[in-house]
Amino acid sequence: MSYQKIVIIDFGGQYNQLIARRVRECGVYCEVVPFKKISAAELEKERPAGIIFTGGPNSVYLETSPHIEPKVFELGIPILGICYGAQLMAHTLGGRVATAPTSEYGKTDTEFSENALMFKGLPEKAVTWMSHTDYIAEVPEGFEITAHTPVCPVAAMENSERKLYATQFHPEVNHTENGTDMIKRFLTEACGCVCDWTMGSYAETAIKQIREKVGSKRVLLALSGGVDSSVLAALLAKAVGNRLTAIFVDHGFMRKNEGDEVEAAFKNWDINFVRVNAADRFLEKLRGVSDPETKRKRIGEEFINVFEDEAKKIGKVDFLAQGTIYPDIIESGAGDAAVIKSHHNVGGLPDHVDFEEIIEPLRLLFKDEVRALGTTLGLPENIVWRPPFPGPGLAIRILGEITEDKLDILREADFIFRDELEKSGGARGINQYFAVLTNMRSVGVMGDGRTYDYTVALRAVTTSDFMTADFAKIPYEVLERAASRIVGEVRSVNRVVYDITTKPPATIEWE
Repeated sequence: MSYQKIVIIDFGGQYNQLIARRVRECGVYCEVVPFKKISAAELEKERPAGIIFTGGPNSVYLETSPHIEPKVFELGIPILGICYGAQLMAHTLGGRVATAPTSEYGKTDTEFSENALMFKGLPEKAVTWMSHTDYIAEVPEGFEITAHTPVCPVAAMENSERKLYATQFHPEVNHTENGTDMIKRFLTEACGCVCDWTMGSYAETAIKQIREKVGSKRVLLALSGGVDSSVLAALLAKAVGNRLTAIFVDHGFMRKNEGDEVEAAFKNWDINFVRVNAADRFLEKLRGVSDPETKRKRIGEEFINVFEDEAKKIGKVDFLAQGTIYPDIIESGAGDAAVIKSHHNVGGLPDHVDFEEIIEPLRLLFKDEVRALGTTLGLPENIVWRPPFPGPGLAIRILGEITEDKLDILREADFIFRDELEKSGGARGINQYFAVLTNMRSVGVMGDGRTYDYTVALRAVTTSDFMTADFAKIPYEVLERAASRIVGEVRSVNRVVYDITTKPPATIEWE
């Protein structure tokens, strides 16, 4: 990449991805690297515009805790330490970190120095988000305290001469007032970043790199129809055109009209688009199966079988493309393009397709950036803004055995729920929303008769990272319209419930 870059060194912080997102929102490219996988020598050679240390769960004064080479602070590269990163900076440079007399968690009133680089021009008093049991008891020589709270004497510190900055609080969290402004001041004032990283420029660079790598060779893509693989197909189409073969395995568990929408989206693109209608094969594999893990396994295995059958018709290909995105890389800690991602979208990858190398052009993008790239590349909104969808599809949103009849019921109920949310204007603010066909039947009254039909559960969540999630506070009138339509328009359903459980303790999906 030709952009200015920030290296985020991860010490096990729960907000590592959030820091990266904030930096990129400021128009600066960044990468997250585990502390074990980076050295002072590598940083000196790469010379990033700046370095950010994340938080972490450990006590920095313990020998078993994560540390960094002291030489990193001598490279002249601006550094921002956050929470554990701040304590690491203090401890390494001769300050003192100890157990805090009073721990701080959550929203905290904080006072700032108006002359500090990160806080200049911002209010002198604001709320920050704290989460620490240790604190900086003494700052290192050459540092000045730039923020404090009633119980934390060093809520921030800096050594402007050495371009070293630290915050005990988390500026990347939404609850910290002016937090993004603070990060941007570090990026622009300390690091000299010009904030010119955009999806348009990223697309140009990515297309150029793919062309250089692929040359006149051929690329094979397993197109699931989800956002990531669809955007990847569009990017590869721009880069290599009809040297891309995209195999879309329609397993019959897609949402209403979804298979046709995917096919229509790529109808006029200069690629080899192959749709395989394999619903009967998958239904046969799931006949009599109720256990969710068995469902996933069998769908994954059959996906590979179908994909291999089609790939053999093509013959030898040189590259196999994957829709791996940045959270997959960060969470695995792999950071290695040669590592094959195995996840529930495809249940693994085929062993017998003849290819030389795997390419993952989206591996440095977050989901919102993938969507932005899709828009830049010209994909329709119904593809780019499609709610996340598990690889096994509706098969794991039907509790119990899968039948064609149940699939038809769920498709209609799910379509109505999504339709009402989208018409209300609230869908974009919800990260995932769908219907579940439970295996429970209950007594109801419709007209003058007694019914004994299925219960449909509605699920909608808000989340920044899908590791934790809260249920979406959908207006009652929207839920009422959805429930009324589902019971009135979908046969064999007489009850609708709304899932208000957070993650944890629940997961987002039901199976």
